[in-house]
Formats: sequence, structure tokens, C-alpha cells
Amino acid sequence: MLSAVLTWLTIKIAWKLNILDYPTSERKIHKKPIPLLGGVAVFLSFTIILVILTFASNYILGGFIDLKNIIGILLAGLIIIIGGILEDKYKLIPRQQIIFPIIAAIIIVAAGIGISSIRNPFGGLISFNNWQYILFWYQGIPYKLTLMADLFTFIWLMGMMYTTKLLDGLDGLVSGVTVIGSLIICAVALSIKIDQTNTALIALILAGAFAGFLVFNFNPAKIFLGESGSLFAGLMLGVLAIISGSKVATALLIMGIPILDVVWVIARRLFSKNKIVNADRKHLHHRLLDIGLSQRQAVLLLYLITIIFGSFTLFFETFGKLLVLIALAVFMIILAIILVRLYQKREEQKI
Repeated sequence: MLSAVLTWLTIKIAWKLNILDYPTSERKIHKKPIPLLGGVAVFLSFTIILVILTFASNYILGGFIDLKNIIGILLAGLIIIIGGILEDKYKLIPRQQIIFPIIAAIIIVAAGIGISSIRNPFGGLISFNNWQYILFWYQGIPYKLTLMADLFTFIWLMGMMYTTKLLDGLDGLVSGVTVIGSLIICAVALSIKIDQTNTALIALILAGAFAGFLVFNFNPAKIFLGESGSLFAGLMLGVLAIISGSKVATALLIMGIPILDVVWVIARRLFSKNKIVNADRKHLHHRLLDIGLSQRQAVLLLYLITIIFGSFTLFFETFGKLLVLIALAVFMIILAIILVRLYQKREEQKI
């Protein structure tokens, strides 16, 4: 409810400040200017509820989560929002845009949130805790640089942020996927094996923040997430995957289709000698529109795929998740082939 109210207010403010997304290129699907700054409403609603529950209850702190983690999450989110507002208003060039996600990822690592190990699908753990260096002590707590773990965490967070950023091409797509992903992570955190009710509650807060926004963002959208909102979604899904027990495979299943789509698009741009940063209409969600699906139909189909593959994480252990990830990759290849064939057939019929 808070998110919906703040989103409504943000729409008014964006119109007054003229922070709008104008359909100035063929890649833009909308036909009229749409307010940006949606990430501001999402971040504020998430922050307000998280701060209240952190300081006015014992629901958040404890177990794997301490105060410096919460401060790190909120500070990193604030950096993303500031950078996003500047991008939405002044249209920063790519090398300026990337500064803010880099700073945010470093803040998360500095706040002690990191991937120290992941499960080996064939048994045991793969540890990243080698090469530890204590930088300083504060109030009896050592602040350490763990080279491999910190580097892996940084790459993971950057990858998640840019996955949701590139996914943000249809009304309600990123916000809806984030709601679904948050709820799945909540269910994982509540499982007997993990048993992290505070992590589950943070995931629910995130789901609520994006659900309230989705009321205005679903097609036809009255507001867009903007740079800040799309990056914040990836940042938080990446962080939640870490604090729920380094559930990298869980996040990969939730975001599997978007991640594979990003990998495919980047590879295609490299081989075609096109700049990686150059936007185009070759993403999976654009392909769905090209074969005749409406925005709503395409988004609902991607919601369904996210729910199906994301739900597998509730029933499989590490090796089983690996098999599902392989199945997801095969599914993505088959789907891409089908979409290309349907598009070619549609173009031939036009001729």
C-alpha cells in the first residue's frame, strides 16, 4: 500500500520535473511520454518498512544479518537511486552510468555481504575464503579483504544488476519478475534446511515494494522503473540470493531466461562487431512481440516461465538444480529457434 501511494506521488513529480521517457527511437514500444523515477518509489517504500522493522522490532537483526549488512544494503540502494535519477534526467553516457553500480557493489562487499562458498554439484563445497587480509578492526570486529570471495560477489552483483537493466523492455516485466523472484527466495529462506525468517521477511518487503509499483507499471504502464529501479531490482535479488545461504543456483533459476538472453545478446553483438552498449530490438521479449504477441501476453508468458523454473529450486538440491539449469539452457535454445522461424514466416507472409 505504501509503495502504491508513493508511486502515485512519483508520477506527479516526474511529470512536473519533466523526467519522462520519450518514444524517440524505433526501439521504444510506447507511443507517448511516460514518467520515469519509478525506482525512487520502490526504494523509499522498501527502505521505510525495512528501517521500521530493523529498529522497532527484533524481526530483522540476528542470525546471518547484522546492522552493518542493513546499512550496506540501504546505502548501496541509495547510490543506485542517485545514479538512476541522474541518468533519467541527463541521459548519461555508458561509462558514466556504470560508476554507480560499481560503487553499490563495492559497498555491499564492504558491508560484509559476500559469497564465501558455493555447493559443488558433485559433492562438497567450493570455497572462496582463500587469501584473507584483515584491513582494520572496529569495535572488536575484523574488517577483512577476502580476495576471491569479494571478487566473485562483485561480479555476481554486477551481473544481476545488468541482467534486470537489460530485461526492462516491456511494461511490468522487471517489476513482476522481481515480485516472483522475491517470493521464491522467501519460500527458500523459510525452508527447514535454511530457516532464516529475517531473510524471508526482507524478501517479502522487496516483493511488496515492487508489487505496489506494479499496479501502475503493468501494461498500459503509467510509470517506468527507470535506470534506478531496474538496477535496484537486480541488486536486491543478488543480495537476497547471498544472504539466504549463497543460493546462487536459486537466483540463476529465477533469472535464467533473462541471464541467457543477456549472454546471447552480448555474444551476438561481439561477433557482429557491434558495440555491446548499443541498444537494439533483439532481446527475447522483443522477439515475442515480433511474432505477434501483445505486451501483456509476452510479459505473462515470461512470468510463467520464471515461476516454473524458479519453483524447481524448492524441490531440488544442488545437483538437481544443475540439471534444471541445463534443461533451462536447452529450453532457451529451442525457444529462440522457434521464435526466429515464426518471425521469418511472418515476414515472408508480408511479402
